[in-house]
Amino acid sequence: MNKRHQTQAFALLVACTLFFAGSLWAGEWQGQAALENTGFARSGGADQDTQTASFMVEPEYYHAWDNHQQSLTFKAFYRYDSRDSERTHWDIRELTWLHASRNWEWRLGVRKVFWGVTESFHLVDIINQTDLVENLDGEAKLGQPMINLAWINDWGTLDFFLLTGFRERTFPGSEGRLRTGIAVDPDRAAYESGAEEQHLDGALRYQHSLGAWDLGVAHFHGTSREPLFKPAVTTEHGVMLQPYYPQIDQTSLDLQGTFGGWLLKLEGAYRTGFGDTDYAAMVAGFEYTFFDVRGSGLDIGVLAEYLYDERAENATQPFADDWFLGSRWAWNDTAGSELLFGVVFDPDNGGRFWNIEANRRLSDQLKVSLEMRNFSHTRTEELLHDFARDDHFRVNLAYYF
Repeated sequence: MNKRHQTQAFALLVACTLFFAGSLWAGEWQGQAALENTGFARSGGADQDTQTASFMVEPEYYHAWDNHQQSLTFKAFYRYDSRDSERTHWDIRELTWLHASRNWEWRLGVRKVFWGVTESFHLVDIINQTDLVENLDGEAKLGQPMINLAWINDWGTLDFFLLTGFRERTFPGSEGRLRTGIAVDPDRAAYESGAEEQHLDGALRYQHSLGAWDLGVAHFHGTSREPLFKPAVTTEHGVMLQPYYPQIDQTSLDLQGTFGGWLLKLEGAYRTGFGDTDYAAMVAGFEYTFFDVRGSGLDIGVLAEYLYDERAENATQPFADDWFLGSRWAWNDTAGSELLFGVVFDPDNGGRFWNIEANRRLSDQLKVSLEMRNFSHTRTEELLHDFARDDHFRVNLAYYF
């Protein structure tokens, strides 16, 4: 049984255990199940279909006691994909015990922690590993085992993180869509540290609100969540890439200012140990919202961000000197109708990544979400060119329980 199968079996065991424990404890169960269908405008490789379907379920359990000073949260995740066996996977998104006092909060277990303020790219968000088979945007994350201590004061909050186990990034298989031209073999992952996935990582973060500004400063030391790729290796499935996880340090800043309808946003990071050179990167921009346009209840936001990576053409992510322009529409109706659309474009090479996301409740328990992605004017040397044939439209119907 390989590591992935062990993780799936452990997740199933914990889910079943907590399911029966829920009948003994006074807790709350909720969650969602969803059907998803994705259609691609063009065919991909020889093994890649233009249509894929999948099913997802995500149950969540919450129980609090001791006057809500202690609590247990559990969230499991399972997806079955009709084409890509690598996208069929289990995960424990959260399994966390919390103990809170006046100035301290202890969290022990598996958690998801998000850092950042920008829309187009989450540069400083480094605690959790990306669940890349879920979505290319990097917002889906695997649960991270940790011990977290938060020290809460009038002058701000200090968070100490001891990350007790590393999670390898998920990658689409050879039959999956939205993958690199050469598929990645995650079972051949290599590490700089001899401890491999057992290496203890650590992070420290300070956050505080100063008037109109929300500030976050952090430092991370440990195994990089983003892998490098070693030269292709030949396996029983043909030529594939081998992910390599180096030891890095990353110091970061995230800052957001709120001034009426204006949101000013900045994320910056300096990373050492990743590849041949140390580098700095940033995302900066704004969002301005026109509230209740013509008394209709409609809010329209205008977004603009600049994405910079000093590695330029050697960057390991596709946005090194690019702009993002977009708009967010919120109808503020009982159905919670929302629309977000935008484009990231390279003013030098002309490459563009278009994105449209929309969602609306059909009832108290049903919600439909739509997603459309388009990759245009990409050049062969650009990282986004691997997805030039992957323009797609996705429909998700979720049932909440």
